[in-house]
Amino acid sequence: MKISVDRATETPTRVEFAADRSWVATAMGDQWLAGELAGPLRLSCEVHRIGDDVFIEGLAEGEVELECGRCLERYRQGLSEGFRLVLEPAGDRVPTDPEGVLALSRDGVCLGDELEAGWYQGREIDLSAIFVEVVSLALPVNPLCREDCVGLCQHCGVNRTLVKCTCDETRKDSPFAVLAGLREGMERK
Repeated sequence: MKISVDRATETPTRVEFAADRSWVATAMGDQWLAGELAGPLRLSCEVHRIGDDVFIEGLAEGEVELECGRCLERYRQGLSEGFRLVLEPAGDRVPTDPEGVLALSRDGVCLGDELEAGWYQGREIDLSAIFVEVVSLALPVNPLCREDCVGLCQHCGVNRTLVKCTCDETRKDSPFAVLAGLREGMERK
């Protein structure tokens, strides 16, 4: 997923990449959720330069199979996350954090605190780490198969979205029952 800085001109050039399962396993490693790709992840972007600055605007798209956080059913989730980068030549500047130094030497790019700005160095920019970041931001924090998913019954384990169980939902041993007893005792005094 490399782009050539030398080939970038003032006219935007379209660049496309596809990432399969093996790329995701290698590039994302521990960051990847317990999900499967339903197809390749695609990165399409337009690259252009104004002076020495490189502008990259793109979209990461794909579909993953995830596990619902409430009912544990597998479902497909579409991903679509746009991004925009403005990269200046690094020149003599050195990032203050070790990760930034490594990224600049390895990928030719180091992003600032915000994902939209950074520095580049050399003739090629490897977008792999940026693509990982964009895809990670597109993944849901709490995957849900649907908004109104009720989840599993805490007593019998049945998926309550699909089946109505007959379990008693009232809790007899509430942890707050002790507090109610304390309040009653204080009111008597």
